[in-house]
Amino acid sequence: MFRNIKNYFNKKNLKDKKYLYLFDEPNNEEYVCFDCETTGLDPKKDDIISIGAVIIKNNTIVASKKFVKFIKPKTKLQVEAIKVHHIRECDLEDAEDINKVIKEFLEFIGNRTLVGYFLEFDIAMINKYLKPILGIKLPNKALEVSAIYYDYKIERIPQANIDLRFNTIMNELKIPSLGKHDAYNDAVMTSMIFIKLKNLPKVKIN
Repeated sequence: MFRNIKNYFNKKNLKDKKYLYLFDEPNNEEYVCFDCETTGLDPKKDDIISIGAVIIKNNTIVASKKFVKFIKPKTKLQVEAIKVHHIRECDLEDAEDINKVIKEFLEFIGNRTLVGYFLEFDIAMINKYLKPILGIKLPNKALEVSAIYYDYKIERIPQANIDLRFNTIMNELKIPSLGKHDAYNDAVMTSMIFIKLKNLPKVKIN
């Protein structure tokens, strides 16, 4: 209900009616899992440098459909961020403009439910560029895998401290690591986590 109210006012701000499809009710059998790499960890100051996304359909990652884009940032890459994703400024010389990539991203995700790990940050980064272009924030329903995992663990063994680190969740669910840390690989691994959790007994996907 709260999401519907938010989207009612969100839709009124839409500058281009071409994107009204984003507000349609999603198909419950299709999801998009995505991840962003950024210049730093502050959505207000930092920029997206890459987006990786995959479609999940009927419990399968659709390998033939993927979204991988590199974006030229307006802000300087932070040293700590480079240590994580190993993307340097020289690697982004031929990268694309964020305004173009955002529109392509919207066409890729459609009205599907979004899935991610610490997804709130990635959505905040997308909204930073989306709001000036179209006047809206992403209206898509969103599912956080760490929250689904937390509910799964607390149901089985009630405890105060549950380790929600990405690698811990991967190991616990016996998900193979793809090694290289980038937006696309992270999206694929997060998709595998989501599919595994989604099919466990008593796990509810809201």
